[in-house]
Amino acid sequence: MAIKTDLGVMTVRETIRFKKKSQVTIPKAMADELGLQEDDLLEARLEDGKIVLIPTVAIPKDQAWYWSEEWQAEEREVNEQMARDEITKPMRADEALSVLDRLMKHNEQ
Repeated sequence: MAIKTDLGVMTVRETIRFKKKSQVTIPKAMADELGLQEDDLLEARLEDGKIVLIPTVAIPKDQAWYWSEEWQAEEREVNEQMARDEITKPMRADEALSVLDRLMKHNEQ
């Protein structure tokens, strides 16, 4: 196994064989480095003519909406707005009602 560092990114290379039924074996040192265990899920991607395997977890179907790219982009936007103090952080119901009461009293004056 060869280890190469490119701009602080560790690259590990090892030649493996493509077998019947499109099977490959991930070298043990790589599996150990990533903490992979039997029955773990890997996402397979084809990127620029390369097969890339990414360790992943299954998401229950009823929670998949939260992990969609669109929802995550909106989550990032809200976090950025909170960091810039453009919006308030989430409140408990009693806190929100207290703020509304103050606003109502202010508007009555």
